[in-house]
Amino acid sequence: KGTNDAHSAGRHLRNIHFDAAYSSDTTRAMKTCRYILSENAEYPDTPRRKTLTYFREQSFGYFEGNDANQTWLMVGAVHGCRTYNDLLDRYSLAATRNMLHDVDPFKDAETDEDYWQRLDDGFAWLRKHHKDGDKVLLVSHSITIRSIVDRYAPELGSAKNGPRNGSVTKLIVSSDDVRVEYYNHHLDGERY
Repeated sequence: KGTNDAHSAGRHLRNIHFDAAYSSDTTRAMKTCRYILSENAEYPDTPRRKTLTYFREQSFGYFEGNDANQTWLMVGAVHGCRTYNDLLDRYSLAATRNMLHDVDPFKDAETDEDYWQRLDDGFAWLRKHHKDGDKVLLVSHSITIRSIVDRYAPELGSAKNGPRNGSVTKLIVSSDDVRVEYYNHHLDGERY
């Protein structure tokens, strides 16, 4: 399903000439990037493809790689919540990051402040290495995408409604801002 979703995203983006393509450094993100670009028949040779650790999923520290449902149960239990969605119904994405950090026995999970420092560094890197008008493909992860959208376009409700796997979100990154053009597009009739 993940491979099919990646190819579907690629078909939706097949007519866009990307000046560069990036993904987080996880295997699944790198493969997704490759699958998306493989569908881009009109522009098969995207000049730059590399990984950017700035746009990894949030670090779960001690809980990295564990069962997500079990992790969020452990985080939420002291707050009367059993699931990640229960937490998001009562608290912000920022609060969940700090709660995860607080429960982590080694305090390796990112705090909200650490998380945004990393992402802000990533946007600064993109601004430094690209000029106005460049089209850049960036493959990232659910919590990272929904956090970016929640920060820059909270009215879209991404904190409670995460992106569909293989969906496309378009950001306009200027010298001093990030604007969300659209979020979570995955249907054939939507704008890309």
